[in-house]
Amino acid sequence: MRFTTLLHHVYDVERLHAAYLALKRDAAAGVDGETWRHYGEALAGNLQDLSERLKRGAYRAKPVRRVFIPKADGRQRPLGVTALEDKIVQRATVEVLNAVYETDFLGFSYGFRPGRSQHNALDALYTGLLTRKVNWVLDLDIRGFFDAIDHGWLVKFVEHRIADRRVVRLIQKWLNAGVLEDGKRLQVGEGTPQGGSASPLLANIYLHYAFDLWVQAWRRKQASGDVIVVRFADDIAMGFQNKSDAVRFLAELTERFRKFRLELHPDKTRLLEFGPFAATNRKSRGRGKPETFDFLGFTHICGKKRSNGMFTVLRQTIRKRLQAKLSEVKVHLKRRMHDPVPEVGKWLRSVVGGHVRYYGVPMNGPALTTFRFQVGRLWHRALSRRSQNGRIRWDRMRRLIDRWLPPARVCHPYPLRRLGVIT
Repeated sequence: MRFTTLLHHVYDVERLHAAYLALKRDAAAGVDGETWRHYGEALAGNLQDLSERLKRGAYRAKPVRRVFIPKADGRQRPLGVTALEDKIVQRATVEVLNAVYETDFLGFSYGFRPGRSQHNALDALYTGLLTRKVNWVLDLDIRGFFDAIDHGWLVKFVEHRIADRRVVRLIQKWLNAGVLEDGKRLQVGEGTPQGGSASPLLANIYLHYAFDLWVQAWRRKQASGDVIVVRFADDIAMGFQNKSDAVRFLAELTERFRKFRLELHPDKTRLLEFGPFAATNRKSRGRGKPETFDFLGFTHICGKKRSNGMFTVLRQTIRKRLQAKLSEVKVHLKRRMHDPVPEVGKWLRSVVGGHVRYYGVPMNGPALTTFRFQVGRLWHRALSRRSQNGRIRWDRMRRLIDRWLPPARVCHPYPLRRLGVIT
């Protein structure tokens, strides 16, 4: 079915109000310079005016202010800072469209969906590698996905379910608003700016039609063995029982993506032997240990259980991610060198706590301990440089570490256990 009247749900003042409250209070301002707090000083009148403009079609999307943030590999990732009213309208629209598309999206899609997280995707991948006949893993990387989305195809995909022309025009306004970079407005014919509230949903819609539905049919009709799929936005990991299936699938996927203006990264897309027999097979061929692959912050490794020597998937924090985070902490500690110890301690508690909550998966204890120890060492170095009176004694430093830094502990259950409970 196609939905013909949806816009009245978007310009509902209560929905716009809820969208405003859901925004980050201290987020950077867009091209109009409007902040969350200033907009809220006359909130009722502003939202009523916004609702009326949406209703009569007078709403105009503002250009996205482009900023660049450094990546771990030295390159820069472009981010779009959206104007405040555009954020409000986008969030309200996404809430309405989620009600439509959550019934369509497939089970192996986990990115930016209500009630789903990175750890749900990690659990699904771990469970698939252990319970299905997987001998080969295909690690897919789409080159510059958010910047490569074709506007023409995206609008066609949206119109497949949304027949309300006003909602489609609303999406087109965001796509055609352009980008403000170095004071110049640039018109872009492809891509959705990372940072906007609507971008994740539009990306999911694009890949739902370009990839998900196709791979589901391919797996059912053409595969000769087991195939597992896990997708989190544009991060895709697949497992195959037969190498011939994997090779054929990769060739056909390359052709399909070309149709939709997408391209697989030639250096980051890899087919590797992985599974319970990978170590034995590679050893017999004199190839050494099985290769590893990265997915959602973790390096996945062929391992063995200590209890019975059976195959398991060992997940460890990606080394580059850990080092990049420690480098970031080092820079911030240098800036906060003369701040009060309790203030720095509270900040470090949030940093270490957030790291442990995400990376605290079974068998990743050594990496967690290393991170906590290194943060404590960097803090000790920063405190010792505050004056010329000498270094902080380690007995005092240990008391500070024990007081402020959360312990390195595993806080996620084994995926088979958790996935069994929720399904």
